Amino acid sequence: MSAAIYDAVIVGGGPCGATAATDLARAGRKVVLLDRAGRIKPCGGAIPPRLIEDFQIPDHLLVAKARAARMVAPSDSVVDMPVGDGFVGMVDRDVFDEWLRVRAAGAGAERRTGTFESVDHDSDGTTLVRYRLERGGEIETIRTRAVIGADGARSGVARQSIPGAERMPCVFAYHEVIDTPVDNFDGSRCDVYYQGDVSPDFYGWVFPHGAHSSVGVGSANKGFALREATALLRERAGLTGAATVRCEGAPIPLKPLKRWDNGRDVLVAGDAAGVVAPASGEGIYYAMCSGRMAAEAVDKFLATGKVSALKHARRQFMREHGRVFLILRIMQYFWYSSDARRERFVKMCADKDVQQLTWQAYMHKRLVRARPLAHAKIFGKDLAHLFGLIPARS
Repeated sequence: MSAAIYDAVIVGGGPCGATAATDLARAGRKVVLLDRAGRIKPCGGAIPPRLIEDFQIPDHLLVAKARAARMVAPSDSVVDMPVGDGFVGMVDRDVFDEWLRVRAAGAGAERRTGTFESVDHDSDGTTLVRYRLERGGEIETIRTRAVIGADGARSGVARQSIPGAERMPCVFAYHEVIDTPVDNFDGSRCDVYYQGDVSPDFYGWVFPHGAHSSVGVGSANKGFALREATALLRERAGLTGAATVRCEGAPIPLKPLKRWDNGRDVLVAGDAAGVVAPASGEGIYYAMCSGRMAAEAVDKFLATGKVSALKHARRQFMREHGRVFLILRIMQYFWYSSDARRERFVKMCADKDVQQLTWQAYMHKRLVRARPLAHAKIFGKDLAHLFGLIPARS
């Protein structure tokens, strides 16, 4: 163990951890970014314009630009939702995440590779982060003033430091990265399948990534056969013959933890804090956003010595995004609960007002309040679908 004391150790080098490391390093803090080698998170890879702008993502990282989404109902009827002006960027997580880590190192963060073991404290109260080297298996120790846990849905940092973190509800996601077919494939459209045999409580997806595509499913039902459902999805999408490049699976949290800090020296963010949007499963933007807020909170903690500063990250995140998360959670609970309701949900998405307000909220990450008449119209249609006053299929 070295005698040097770092200002912060960030455990986890995904979009959240890399963003926190970059921001703290740019603020002049002495930072270690600790990450496991070789892991790629299963992810559709969609990033909205708000993320591209806020986090200065260069165009060369976008392997595709989606300009429409296709919603597929249980009856196989479809609703196309064009984006309009603009696009949704698509990234490959292996390339995208490594670029973010390299940027953090360029800002001054020290990169280390290993598997997190524990957060402990020395006899003098100094915080110790222990991790296991990838080669050899030796345990290394880092002395630090603060820790940010950005190590995923089954975060070791959170489970050790945050009460209740081990009970975080999750969707289990699995996807296969395939070679994109040359013929009969729209590389500018994201397809979302709302069909009970593809997922009983979530959805399946086919997302374009240029030369490759992501095909996957998610479900909170632990007994649901994700691989078999993905094979079924590939068959329905006409992708059975496409070569499989790699397969990945992981839990994805869908509810923010009630507490993100331990009241002393540890703060969690990203998947470790549960900030993945319900209903949509969108996580990259919220991970990077919470990573930035965690960096701000830790920087303030380091500057003032007040542990209350650590609470700022969760308060700020929930103030900006909590209402959206609540609406999406209610939507998922109701509309994803049966094929009859999924059928009505897809039909509702054909409404032009629904499409416009949905895209505005997604692209810019804020609820749109400028069109009260449109909101009233949508609310009325939503109730009509809810009570079956509008036929599910026309």
